[in-house]
Amino acid sequence: MNAILRTENLRVDFGLGSKAALNGLNLSVHAGEVFGFLGPNGAGKTTTMNVLLGFVNATSGDAYLFGVNVREPIARQRIGYLPELTYYYKFLTAEELLRFYARIFGIPRSETEKRIDHLLKLVELESVRKRRIKQYSKGMQQRVGLAQALINNPDLLLLDEPTSGLDPLGRMKVREIIQRIKDEGKTVFFSSHELGEVETVCDRVAILHEGELRIEGRVTDLVAKYQCNLEHVFLKIVGFQPKSVL
Repeated sequence: MNAILRTENLRVDFGLGSKAALNGLNLSVHAGEVFGFLGPNGAGKTTTMNVLLGFVNATSGDAYLFGVNVREPIARQRIGYLPELTYYYKFLTAEELLRFYARIFGIPRSETEKRIDHLLKLVELESVRKRRIKQYSKGMQQRVGLAQALINNPDLLLLDEPTSGLDPLGRMKVREIIQRIKDEGKTVFFSSHELGEVETVCDRVAILHEGELRIEGRVTDLVAKYQCNLEHVFLKIVGFQPKSVL
């Protein structure tokens, strides 16, 4: 089965004698999967995404998207990306924002309007499409960010902490959207600290700790192996020892 996303012995050093941000990372993500990329803060998740997107050069090793080394020119048309921290022109409405990104991708006007209608319905913002983004809640802004990441109809979606800072209702809505994206046959690679939601929507996960891959596998297999939910699997893998309460 050909991998859409693959890394081989990927290493990133930021110098000055610091520990490697990534050390020998090997991953494969296949078409149609929802893949959870997990780890504590500083584990190397965002660094990995930055290498995949060409924002950071690897010190050694290689990364591939659609079989092409990320060091080479890649058709970014096939990739959608939602960073952890988003900033949009808040004087724009949702539909104006999506038109702006559609123009960047060179999408024809006739197709643009169809995609905007579809995406605003997908992320449940159809009724507020003409409201300025500055009036949106945090959860609504995150959902318009997902729509932005999907405007070019990508085959691969990279999401960095898509539920960060959201309340339970906001997290649930984002989880539902990821499930709908999966149902459309797209591949989703995302990092998250919300392990209950990861367990619900992901086919496979990888857990990083201190820049190294500690475990990878199907969620159902890991839960069965360790006889506990994914959150407790995660805590065991990263070596967390809860303090006893007297």
